[in-house]
Amino acid sequence: MKAVGFTEFGGPEVLRVLELPAPEAGPGEVRIRVHAATVNAVDALQRGGPGSPDAQPPFVPGMEAAGVVDRIGPGVDTDLSVGDPVMAIVLPNGSQGAYAEQVVVPVDSVVRAPHGATDAQAASLPMNGLTARLALDTLGLEPGRTLAITGAAGAVGGYAVQLAKADGLRVVADASEQDETLVKELGADVVLRRGAEYPNRVRAAIPEGVDGLVDAASLGALTARAVRDGGRVVTLRGFDGPGERGVVFEPVVVFRYARERAKLDRLRQQVEAGSLTLRVAKTLPAEQAAEAHRLLAAGGTRGRLILTF
Repeated sequence: MKAVGFTEFGGPEVLRVLELPAPEAGPGEVRIRVHAATVNAVDALQRGGPGSPDAQPPFVPGMEAAGVVDRIGPGVDTDLSVGDPVMAIVLPNGSQGAYAEQVVVPVDSVVRAPHGATDAQAASLPMNGLTARLALDTLGLEPGRTLAITGAAGAVGGYAVQLAKADGLRVVADASEQDETLVKELGADVVLRRGAEYPNRVRAAIPEGVDGLVDAASLGALTARAVRDGGRVVTLRGFDGPGERGVVFEPVVVFRYARERAKLDRLRQQVEAGSLTLRVAKTLPAEQAAEAHRLLAAGGTRGRLILTF
């Protein structure tokens, strides 16, 4: 099968097309014929290395895929059939990542694609959507509470805005001037200018502070200023510093939800109901993966960059 990966760590230029053996679906697994794979920041981190000292090249990145069921492993209990359009969250392991024509995942990591969605659109949801869902579940705010979100125009932040509104929360989000309309359209109740001063702007707008915050922009310790005494901040890149006034930082990793099939399927249902918006910025053929990584690094992309196979 064709895959895109690397044999040495480095910049986007290390990505190249590889010919690898097709993986086989074992017990409890499903093989997907991948039509689209999302390019995410975590892919660039993996490419830049260093990875696990025990891992051996070639390495194939990619955590989100959409396509059709290609094979179902022995003894798998599923309502899926060969040929069904699906989407999946993928945990890359060596040469097993989403940047490939075929990928094997646990049956609990794959669900039907949203009805009417393209492969590119469906591929943009699993990892980013589950990350936003995990962040909100970790905070556990009751309807009517106030949530702040940084990075609201991005993939995780955008889903967090829409999921929070579906949960009945009041959302105070950040945005640049050019993204203000977008973030309002996603459903944010209050939109404040992004950047290091955003937490201070939140305090000016809500003097008592918000009940919780999802830090999708990785502002880190600065976010404590926006949160009420004893409130909580969910961080996505491991930040776990001490908080002032009893504010608690809680780092989350999407691996925890990689087999939460019911939650992934609920995201599908919310797309079909119109409460979640799938945003694709650009699709590129798999052979142009290096260019996709350069576009991601340049910043300013609104919606996902998708590789097609």
